[in-house]
Amino acid sequence: MRIGLLTEGGYPYVGGDTGLWCDRLVRGLGQHEFDVYALQCGRRQEDDGWVPIPPQVRRVRTARLWTAGDDGGTLGRRARRHFTEHYGELLGAVCDLREGSPAEVADRFGNALYSLAELARDTGALTGALRSDHAVTALERACRAPGAPRAAHEARVPDLLAVTDHLARALGPLSLDWYGEDALAAVDLCHATSGGSAALPGLLARHFSGVPLLVTEYGVQLRAHYLALGPDSAAPAVRALLAAFHGRLAAEVYRRAEILTPGSSHARRWQERCGADRARIRTVHPGMDADRFAEVGEAPDRADADTLVWVGRIEPGRDLVSLLHAFAEVRKEEPHARLRIVGVPVGAEGEAYLAQCRALAAQLFPDEAEGLHAVGDNPVSFTEVGAPEAPTLPDAYAAGAVVVLSSVVEGFPVSLAEAMFCGRATVSTDVGAVVEVIGGTGLVVPPRNPRALAEACVALLRDPERRARLGAAARARALELFGVEQNIAAFHGIYLEIMSHCPVRRAAVDEAGEPLPFAVPAEAHVPGRWTVPTLLRGSAAPVRAGAEGAR
Repeated sequence: MRIGLLTEGGYPYVGGDTGLWCDRLVRGLGQHEFDVYALQCGRRQEDDGWVPIPPQVRRVRTARLWTAGDDGGTLGRRARRHFTEHYGELLGAVCDLREGSPAEVADRFGNALYSLAELARDTGALTGALRSDHAVTALERACRAPGAPRAAHEARVPDLLAVTDHLARALGPLSLDWYGEDALAAVDLCHATSGGSAALPGLLARHFSGVPLLVTEYGVQLRAHYLALGPDSAAPAVRALLAAFHGRLAAEVYRRAEILTPGSSHARRWQERCGADRARIRTVHPGMDADRFAEVGEAPDRADADTLVWVGRIEPGRDLVSLLHAFAEVRKEEPHARLRIVGVPVGAEGEAYLAQCRALAAQLFPDEAEGLHAVGDNPVSFTEVGAPEAPTLPDAYAAGAVVVLSSVVEGFPVSLAEAMFCGRATVSTDVGAVVEVIGGTGLVVPPRNPRALAEACVALLRDPERRARLGAAARARALELFGVEQNIAAFHGIYLEIMSHCPVRRAAVDEAGEPLPFAVPAEAHVPGRWTVPTLLRGSAAPVRAGAEGAR
């Protein structure tokens, strides 16, 4: 089977949240071929380069979303008229809040989206049009139309320009040259590793060539956009318009995908609220490498019995401020307790938040000294993986007896699952998919409640037998649910399920150019021996694709 893997900000680049998961998936499904279509999200990612590419990846094609870009073409009078019509229709579907059938609104948005894609294919000049004065004028007209949000009515010129720029980037995949017979039209299945812009090429491959689409969301893209559009991020008009656009796009992706695979029931509920058909949803937990944590998980006595550990990306949503206040309460009950925070700040906001947390720690816990001539020591430490105190990620988890998660916003809590692989007892806030991940193997408290967080931590610090019992149960649960093998087996079955309903569309030929009916059935690569060996040999002559390699 030939898979078109669609990524945004992840695989095959070194950085990115989905990079490791995609790499394990591709390597675990060696019986299939993969074409990777990657959307870049930043110059740093491009400079860092790629991870090693396995041989089953036939080729990799990339496109930048982080640059303004221009296709260098201009629309003629007729094409410009068509653009104004289709773009105005898309914006009308985004802005019009008057009552109507959800199906009608979805059809209106989808038809406009695919009409713009067809215009891009025919003219090759859509990128410039999306940033033109005609685009800004169409947006202003939609904002002033009856039924538009009140905030949109008040949009000023800077707001219109900001929204136009954002939409031009989000709709950038419409102008890519990925949809020809030698590209996505030649694959058997498109697998988008997130919603939003990453799924757009899959939507177009489905529209132009009938290629089935599978969408995996471990972090719901729409939810991420909502969180990014906070009160301090942009003007009310910009937030309202972008939230409406991403909501319409998510609904179109969920409506057109053959199967959706959220990583948790938390993500599944988001998809269902956005109109996804429950019958087409399969929950597949992320596949994580348990082997790297095996040594720590099998040696629970290695932990410091008085140490709490927090591991993750440092940003305001992790609520380290509440954790520090909670630790102040812990110290009143357990004077020898220590807190180790291991993480990397995310962007400028993360750097500022880290500085705030360091200052708060210095205020709450003045350096302590055992005697008049001893050097003071703060019970809270901040470090990164790779430092002498935590040379590796497993070492970071191994340092403490209890792992704490204090987030107020969380999708699938990866750090919590890693702590479970390490056999650590956990204290977590009740956000996102936390309860689903830990089951009954850890303590859960309300978010933004330092006193409850402190009481749970003290309870585990004082009860080593309970810690050991919860840690062992957590490790067993993680090995059963979150291992790489379970994830790969689930996707292998889903690939075959989709192909059983969407047969191979391309004609296979032999060396002489003669057709080979049924030469590439979906089950051709199922492990095991065939009764008639020649069937497998015959299937090894698919249509010849382009010779572009992955390296």
